[in-house]
Amino acid sequence: MTDLSETPVELARDLIRCPSITPVDAGALEVLERALARGGFQCRRLTFTENGTTPVDNLFARIGGGSPHICFAGHTDVVPPGDLGSWTYPPFGGVVEDGVLYGRGAADMKGAIAAFAAAALDFAKAKGDDIPGTISLLITGDEEGLAINGTRKVLEWMAANGEQPDHALVGEPTNATKLGEAIKIGRRGSLNGRITVTGMQGHVAYPHLAKNPMRGLIALLARLYDQPLDFGSAYFSPSNFEVTSIDVGNPTTNVIPVRAEAMFNIRYNDRHSADSLQTKIRELAVKFLEPNGLDYELVFEPPSQAFLTEPGQLDSTLTQAVREITGITPSLATDGGTSDARLIKEMCPVVEFGLLTATIHKIDEQVSLADLAQLTAVYRRFLDLYFEEFGIFELV
Repeated sequence: MTDLSETPVELARDLIRCPSITPVDAGALEVLERALARGGFQCRRLTFTENGTTPVDNLFARIGGGSPHICFAGHTDVVPPGDLGSWTYPPFGGVVEDGVLYGRGAADMKGAIAAFAAAALDFAKAKGDDIPGTISLLITGDEEGLAINGTRKVLEWMAANGEQPDHALVGEPTNATKLGEAIKIGRRGSLNGRITVTGMQGHVAYPHLAKNPMRGLIALLARLYDQPLDFGSAYFSPSNFEVTSIDVGNPTTNVIPVRAEAMFNIRYNDRHSADSLQTKIRELAVKFLEPNGLDYELVFEPPSQAFLTEPGQLDSTLTQAVREITGITPSLATDGGTSDARLIKEMCPVVEFGLLTATIHKIDEQVSLADLAQLTAVYRRFLDLYFEEFGIFELV
């Protein structure tokens, strides 16, 4: 790499010092925009809103032109820090101590954004006016929250303005214990549901004069726990059903409640769709609740769909970069939570590679300076390999 005018450590530290808790930007995008603009990137700030939501700032930056077009996607918004007194250093202080950078967003994912920005700036500096395609960054401030005014709407703007990428790389943390362990080529879907069962209140000594909603609800939930949804697929672990809350709002011990409610989540693989799972649960609700004379309401939140980028040139190119820099051959994984890659995959093939997951969303979130430097080197090597691999052919 050539000498960087702005190192990834400095940029990551400046980003961390912006308390950008969703949906507040707190200057984070301005920090990134300044760094990219100095290196020749054309930057466009995009603010989106909807009724009932807070406006959210996003950033689209690009350099070069034409195909191949690689887009790096990420988010500068972070989750709340929790108890400030529990942090060793202030969560938005960007403190470096003993080779470690501390702060909310260090791993998820301001560190990766800083690493890719530094790598892209170095690549552009080395190529001068001869960039063999396009490098862009799609950075949102709405990933950790509702995710309504962020990546989805930036993608729509990109499509409408002729900025559609050929491939995308998302900088979410992907490695459990060591940089280089895993590249994400897909994610399981996520479906949240809430079921409210209504029976008839009564005295516990006279159950025949009441209808206990818990009987049916427990039977339904037990059925969903006891019989696996599947046993996994080629690239996905088994789908899992988890109850996240059961509530009857009953403070007494001798009254059968009139109402019981449960919330649940299903993380599902490519053997299912959100629609097929909703149908299955509705059928089971009919089976376990209606014969007992119990009324119920079943409501689902908008789902995150499962997706997979079939292994091919994109992950092979990234694998080579990771192996050359880290000495590790990464696995191709689909585990973990959801990410904005689920939205990007509708536009182009997408893979994910970033820092470690060990401290994300935790007190004392951190990244080692060694990992930050190594990730920057991986991204820098990936850019060289990407344009060598995909620049040979005209992409359509």
